[in-house]
Amino acid sequence: MLRYLIEKEFKQIKRNVFIPRLIFIMPLFAMIIFPYAANFDVKNIDLSIIDHDKSSYSQALIQKVQSSGYFRISNVSGTYDEAMKSIEADESDVILEIPLHFERDLIKKQKADLMVSANAVNGNKGGLGSAYLANIIADYNNEVRVKLMHNVNMVSIPAMELVPLYRYNPTLKYEVFMVPALLVMILAMITGFLPALNIVGEKQSGTIEQMNVTPVKKWTFILSKLIPYWVIGYVVVSIAMGIALFYWNLKPSGSLLTIYLFASLFIVAFSGFGLVISNYATTVQQAILMMFFFMLTFIFLSGLYTPVENMPGWAQLISNISPLKYIMQVFRLVYLKGSSFNELHKQFFALISFAIVFYTWAILSYRKTG
Repeated sequence: MLRYLIEKEFKQIKRNVFIPRLIFIMPLFAMIIFPYAANFDVKNIDLSIIDHDKSSYSQALIQKVQSSGYFRISNVSGTYDEAMKSIEADESDVILEIPLHFERDLIKKQKADLMVSANAVNGNKGGLGSAYLANIIADYNNEVRVKLMHNVNMVSIPAMELVPLYRYNPTLKYEVFMVPALLVMILAMITGFLPALNIVGEKQSGTIEQMNVTPVKKWTFILSKLIPYWVIGYVVVSIAMGIALFYWNLKPSGSLLTIYLFASLFIVAFSGFGLVISNYATTVQQAILMMFFFMLTFIFLSGLYTPVENMPGWAQLISNISPLKYIMQVFRLVYLKGSSFNELHKQFFALISFAIVFYTWAILSYRKTG
């Protein structure tokens, strides 16, 4: 009986004009476009310059800031009020004011004042822009000190040089961090929303009544509904991983077997959750809204954008109910760090618990009447 029910589900999916296209088109567009959009790297910050000194030292500082790759000079003003107008017109994000006698004070007094003003309407851009500029100025200050010491024939002071070594993402590319997480997002969208529309769609069309009068057991019926979406989930994961490899040149540092094992647990869990939503909803619109609410909740608690460790204590506690949190941790750890199954016991037991709970809930919540 299960075989024929599964065959029926696959035929319904094949007849659907939308679903087969979605399986291939969504991973393609999402994996290519979304990493560019979901990028928190702050570059091309518009900088307004006020250079009262116009000396070789001030020009060297401006050149160093410009060559950093983080800033582009959008405005050169004679006064602070003029620079503020560019801020108000949204033409500049940060103002750097170099005072008169900047070079003289550096040479004679070994110190000089600078003023940095940032537009904090966009807090992320203003904060990071100020931090980048402060680091550039500090680096320039060290260069000037070395130059001045050599000019006066001073003995060089021994110093330690710090050479940072970035593990797992040496180039600090944000796409490398986001691509595994977005792969999980696509998987969740496909295996969550499609099952959520399944049973409720049959309720609206009236075909569910024909199934209710058959002797098919509830667990068999629910299993036949889920298996096609498990297969679709494997196809989506494979397509998305292929795009990550050939377009982003990103391949897992760990085992593919580990990825597919945890992907299997997540697919079973989240497709079961989708059927739970479908059982309780009475219309397709209601199922979409319910799934959309839970999807947003799971996404924001998963650590996709904000690390879970940075959340308040109560939010960290609530994040434990999000299956996306655990599968996202797995994909990032396996892709970037090369973690093995032995390091992922917590995520394994969490996902297998979700799978058991949601599958059991889907069976119990289905009302077979007729």
